[in-house]
Amino acid sequence: MNALAIELDMLKNAATGAGWLAALLTAVVLVLYEIWFAFAQRRRPLGLARTAHATLREEWFDAVSAQPGSEILAVQTLRNSLMSASMIASTTVLGLMGTITLSASSLNATFAQGTGLAFTPRLAVELILLALLFTSLVSSVMSVRYYNHAGFIGGMPVGSEARRRWNAVGAAHVRRAGILYSWSLRNLVLVVPAVAFILHPVAGPVAALVVVLVLFAFDRVQAS
Repeated sequence: MNALAIELDMLKNAATGAGWLAALLTAVVLVLYEIWFAFAQRRRPLGLARTAHATLREEWFDAVSAQPGSEILAVQTLRNSLMSASMIASTTVLGLMGTITLSASSLNATFAQGTGLAFTPRLAVELILLALLFTSLVSSVMSVRYYNHAGFIGGMPVGSEARRRWNAVGAAHVRRAGILYSWSLRNLVLVVPAVAFILHPVAGPVAALVVVLVLFAFDRVQAS
């Protein structure tokens, strides 16, 4: 019996070690890509979607602010962007609720054993999943906030004193809203490797590689 218990304990430790290795590989793949993205963004800001699209939104707001009669067009465009950010926020809330339920059951099961908190690879990834979803929610909600304020500025008559006074603020709000929307959508995509790991640890690194390839394709943009 003692030999069987020892063998089972060794198998359990081996499985836990393999789980930690898979979790580490999943995180390393994503972190390395984000580091590359940060350096590439500094070298060629307009060659990557996040900064290029942020500049696009800012220049769009300046363009409509110089065109009389474009107030309705500006408000409708900003409303569409606001609704898109709201959809991301709603999706994230649903995912956050499900993840909280999943993590709570894991924590309750751990404490019910009376052995304290066993920080397993699955629990670590569940906490990372919570962090990604929470960050996505906050980013999307703040994006809605900036788009909402920019809508009031965009609805002011072009050429009015109020529009001239608030135009720089409106352009900055549109730029920030776009960047926050990009963060929320990106964090939602990064949820995929975490969910894959929870389904099976080996699927985590594989899903991380697939996500990195997809992001690499979508992060590039051709701007003149």
